[in-house]
Amino acid sequence: MADLGPPADVVIVGAGVVGAACAYYAARAGLYVAVVEAGTIAGGTTGSGEGNLLVSDKEPGPELDLALASLRLWAELAEDIEADVEYEPKGGVVVAETPDGLAALTKLADSQRSYGVLAEPADGADLAELEPHLAPGLAGGVHYPQDAQVQPMLAAAWLLRRAREEGAQVHTGVRVVGIDRGAGGRVIGVTTSAGRLAADAVVNAAGTWSGEVAALAGVALPIQPRRGFILVTEPLPPLVRHKVYDADYVANVASSSAGLETSTVVEGTRGGTILIGASRERVGFDRTLSVPVLARLAAQAVRLFPFLERVSAIRAYRGFRPYLPDHLPVIGPDPRVEGLFHACGHEGAGVGLAPVTGSLVAAALTGTEPAVDLRAFRADRFDDDSPPRGSLSYEEQQGR
Repeated sequence: MADLGPPADVVIVGAGVVGAACAYYAARAGLYVAVVEAGTIAGGTTGSGEGNLLVSDKEPGPELDLALASLRLWAELAEDIEADVEYEPKGGVVVAETPDGLAALTKLADSQRSYGVLAEPADGADLAELEPHLAPGLAGGVHYPQDAQVQPMLAAAWLLRRAREEGAQVHTGVRVVGIDRGAGGRVIGVTTSAGRLAADAVVNAAGTWSGEVAALAGVALPIQPRRGFILVTEPLPPLVRHKVYDADYVANVASSSAGLETSTVVEGTRGGTILIGASRERVGFDRTLSVPVLARLAAQAVRLFPFLERVSAIRAYRGFRPYLPDHLPVIGPDPRVEGLFHACGHEGAGVGLAPVTGSLVAAALTGTEPAVDLRAFRADRFDDDSPPRGSLSYEEQQGR
């Protein structure tokens, strides 16, 4: 089999926003990078999301540490890319319909504040000022000024473009079918559908398919797809100023239930459309469009913003979040296979956590001290668990 290209310092498997960030930071660190993507740039989970950069939905702990570090990196990147990727530091508003819901939300905000999150209590009058079109009678909420948004496909494309300027090569429409290992089991490259590619390291950034990529190296990651739907309205004047969601959203993010869960999430885009979510369910890679789920999302959104009852939905789309049982990503070197690194399992937070993930992987590749403790994100933390699998084989999924 012919070589796909010259030997690389590192091969990154996956060209979603996380893989793109890994390529960007690794190339900036002076490494020769090759990216291999089975489909198109941002063609998986990245292209099916809302582009949220959130701290508001994260409980104190390792993921919140990542989110705060990543927001700082996004702010640095925004100095170069704001117009190119529709970066909007618009903030978020979380609302509670009942006093009990407000009490739980306030408790969460208090704990987040101790981590450095800006979380400002908002009573009814405050909510009306923040979001004039919100339904009246809500118990209260919390304003999170640090929350932001980008257009995720544009972000992935920009990061890869900058990586190319640093010498990186990007191969799309090419599947990784094997991870090659040499003496002692060390990674020495990959075998792809278009040829072999020698490398000193491989980064698994394949999103929902990262479990199958890990299996090519003989290790297990129990990543499963968690399906979600989004409704998109007709373009409108600016009527929703922040990302607005109800307090149930945080609980749904943290839930491990396989069944359908929905919460109200409403936010505008720079193009004028309004995005409505959010649903979560583990149904394998079933892409069936569920009208009952969409109807539930629409009804919930109208309850929060009554004007939406008079607005047309022009399309809906679905995607699969890469879910892990403890809701934390896998980042850094795999202690089971020398030369194998991971950047995957971010569930719905991949866009927000992409820069910090890329910078941490680049640090691990170059032997630099990481800015965040990586112990909570070790790849072997699930070794006692039996890794679940999706309903399709790796090649079938990549041929989507």
